[in-house]
Amino acid sequence: MTWAQIYYLLKPAIPWAIRVRARRLLANRLRKKFNDSWPVLPSAARPPEGWPGWPNGKRFAFIVTHDVEGARGLARCRKLAGLDKALGIRTAFNFVPEGEYQVPDLLRADLEHDGFEVGVHDLYHDGSLYRSSQHFEKQALRINQYLKMWGASGFRSGYMLHNLDWLHGLDILYDASTFDTDPFEPQPDRVGTIFPFWIQPNGSRGYVELPYTLPQDSTLFLVMKETTIDLWTKKLDWVASHGGMALVTVHPDYMSFGGRPNSSEYPVDLYERLLKYVITRYGDTCWYALPREVAAFAAQIKPRLDQHASCLNSPNSNDRRA
Repeated sequence: MTWAQIYYLLKPAIPWAIRVRARRLLANRLRKKFNDSWPVLPSAARPPEGWPGWPNGKRFAFIVTHDVEGARGLARCRKLAGLDKALGIRTAFNFVPEGEYQVPDLLRADLEHDGFEVGVHDLYHDGSLYRSSQHFEKQALRINQYLKMWGASGFRSGYMLHNLDWLHGLDILYDASTFDTDPFEPQPDRVGTIFPFWIQPNGSRGYVELPYTLPQDSTLFLVMKETTIDLWTKKLDWVASHGGMALVTVHPDYMSFGGRPNSSEYPVDLYERLLKYVITRYGDTCWYALPREVAAFAAQIKPRLDQHASCLNSPNSNDRRA
């Protein structure tokens, strides 16, 4: 049993305060170690082979995904969608099919009616998906049922665990379980690009990989206790300057929509500032897109990375590269 499997087995019994304190200690060490490759990895600016640029001459793409991890996050989805809609931004909500909550059909229908996207976020969100190939195949059957039932084309695993070869067993247009660089994740191996790219393992039909390229909100505001969006805007400006894909993952579970945030929350105003920053600074030079739209575009051209790092196929990787 790997350290990650042991952690996820014991996690429910470890108080949140202890878990986040341990993460902060580790993050402080990693931040110093990888200060030359996080949040910006210079080599990630190189476009994949066959990259033609964005549609309609757009400078870069901006994508927002909302991972809904628990019941608290589910209860905040409508408020968050209202904020996005008021600013004219369409986003994707990724729901856990068989986690601690049940996704109301009406919520999914309302989100889709308002132009939002619904994606599948793991099956249980308990870190068990990649326990073994047999275990993955068993859970993939259920995941595919939810993909079909929800009319979803995208998938993201819990904790950003990934095995890009195994994912050909899912009926997906795209996966979004990787990152250009992020040494703070349980499986910290990077894809090293700020562009979407094509994966077609073992002669399968293939799918698009959409790595997130802006730091996760939980990393910035809960683990590192940042009080500004400076790291977000620094990375976003760098991605825009290189014509890449600025994909950010934020969680309604951790957002405070009123009153003083508790220790596991941050003010939603920080997220709102990011949206306003993009709109004000870049206007219509940016493609404000849903992940399925970017994936559909990339699937037509099938851009490929020069090298497909073998570490991406090991969800139990202990590699601490940024």
